[in-house]
Amino acid sequence: MNKQQFWQLIAAARDQALDPDESEAVAREATSLLASRPAEEIVAAQQVLWDLMAESYTNPLWAAAYVINGGCSDDGFDYFRSWLIAQGREVFEGIVADPDALAGLPIVQASAAHGLDLDGEDVLSIAWNAHITATGEQLPADAFTIRYPQLDPAWDFDFDDRGPRDLLQDAGVPWDAKVLL
Repeated sequence: MNKQQFWQLIAAARDQALDPDESEAVAREATSLLASRPAEEIVAAQQVLWDLMAESYTNPLWAAAYVINGGCSDDGFDYFRSWLIAQGREVFEGIVADPDALAGLPIVQASAAHGLDLDGEDVLSIAWNAHITATGEQLPADAFTIRYPQLDPAWDFDFDDRGPRDLLQDAGVPWDAKVLL
């Protein structure tokens, strides 16, 4: 499975999910679809997933996740980026290129208004669960590698200039209400 096929899998899962904005539903459908494929494709899907996780491992996206979710640990950033993958290729690629564009997404605005975190932890288990379903065995230990780029050590999460918080406010997201929750 290559990146294009992985994105087709996510698109098909979003089409089948009762609520494509729910990353858990997308993950469930993607797992089911992937489990019907040969084991080699399932294993390859795991590598594609982690390649996308590495591609989205950037300071500006982490800062945006931090602001939107009211904080963002290492694990929280993994879950945020996996949520982003569940949104599909167009959204993922657009947001990785311009994290500030998150403020314009209706799901981000609605989540912020209701104090909900954007979290897609289940997406990280798509290939793992599909492999168990298809073969009865866990993914091989060497099924994937994670190659995260080096983050800029000088990056500052103190937003002295206009940053993600300002952009959320400009988009009408009730930032102050989110902070107080």
